[in-house]
Amino acid sequence: MASSLSSNPFLGSSRTEGFSRFSSLSTDISKLSFSAAKISVGPRNAKNLQIKAAGSTFGNYFRVTTYGESHGGGVGCVIDGCPPRRPISEADLQVELDRRRPGQSRITTPRKETDTCRILSGVVNGVTTGTPIHVFVPNTDQRGHDYSEMSVAYRPSHADATYDMKYGIRVVEGGGRSSARETIGRVAAGAVAKKILKELAGTEVLAYVSQVYKVVLPDGVVDHEALSMEQIESNIVRCPDPEIAEKMIAAIDDVRLKGESIGGVVTCIVKNCPPGLGSPVFDKLEAELAKAVLSLPASKGFEIGSGFGGTFLTGSEHNDPFYLDENGRIRTVTNRSGGIQGGISNGEIITMRVAFKPTATIGKKQSTVTRDKKEVELITRGRHDPCVVPRAVPMVEAMVALVLVDQLMAQHGQCNLFPINPDLQSPIEPKREASNTPV
Repeated sequence: MASSLSSNPFLGSSRTEGFSRFSSLSTDISKLSFSAAKISVGPRNAKNLQIKAAGSTFGNYFRVTTYGESHGGGVGCVIDGCPPRRPISEADLQVELDRRRPGQSRITTPRKETDTCRILSGVVNGVTTGTPIHVFVPNTDQRGHDYSEMSVAYRPSHADATYDMKYGIRVVEGGGRSSARETIGRVAAGAVAKKILKELAGTEVLAYVSQVYKVVLPDGVVDHEALSMEQIESNIVRCPDPEIAEKMIAAIDDVRLKGESIGGVVTCIVKNCPPGLGSPVFDKLEAELAKAVLSLPASKGFEIGSGFGGTFLTGSEHNDPFYLDENGRIRTVTNRSGGIQGGISNGEIITMRVAFKPTATIGKKQSTVTRDKKEVELITRGRHDPCVVPRAVPMVEAMVALVLVDQLMAQHGQCNLFPINPDLQSPIEPKREASNTPV
């Protein structure tokens, strides 16, 4: 959440010593190839050793790069690979950003940000041009002084210590890039992805809160076939069941007044997902979804379909029998697979659950250590959510939408480039309501 840096080098490390260790390995390193990092090794000279690590870009064909820090000048994203001539506006993005923004209600962080977005490139006269789309959101409610103690002491369960361990330097105010404010870029890009999915395949991504602490929404209460955004947004905790929602809100209110925090679970579904998305072996659809949602701040667990519950069943109890519906389509009687079989979508509703830990920032004294390795006690300041799950809902939707758009483009490029096999494959065609869009 911040723009100023704590510039002291990480304790116990020497820049010269560090590079000397690397230089002795230059011969071996030059023979290696990494997908996650590009390594350039020249002569055995520390000045020529350069490592360019990735980490802020997501996707292969619909690529999103987020940037900015919590208390810097602003945050945002660059979207590359968006199809041209698609109608998009700042208002389309703002709807989703408003669902994510802080200060929505008493159960979220009191930080006041409008999160007003600006599209700086890639859109002309309300339609995409096919070139990179740059979205910017300024930070307006910064309180860097709240983090003065954290410049020397590590907040328990935050990224303070690990950022120092990795980089030897970090942004103190709000945690910099480790802050959930980074997700603004994801949600903005997700808004574009969701609109493309709806136009192209009628695909809808919906998430809701299914657990807050010990308050659990029972299985089967929510009808996923009929679930709507209006139901989800009908209360401040984003649980479709009004009675359970009130219990969740009460649980958050209780810990909020005590200076504590709690976690929970977000359930996400995908309706009208085209069959055939995902690839066998390493790039299975559930693997791509897992990576996407587990990259969100505070996420700690992922389940697809029956998830861990399926371990209590036998094969005959767990299998999803096939049948032919009235239109001659292959369907499954049950959906314990969660809409994905063999790593490929089967056309059923995709169901997944994402677990989020309790917010790490709490108003209670905790034991920690300082950068110069002294044991101390710390009371963290700053504004935070007593429970992250209500605001995590649009974040989960965004990451799932980004995966699906990327997979749609991959499917078209590999399997729909030439005429399909109509006996086994279904065409992916734009819906009629999108036919009057600019061309």
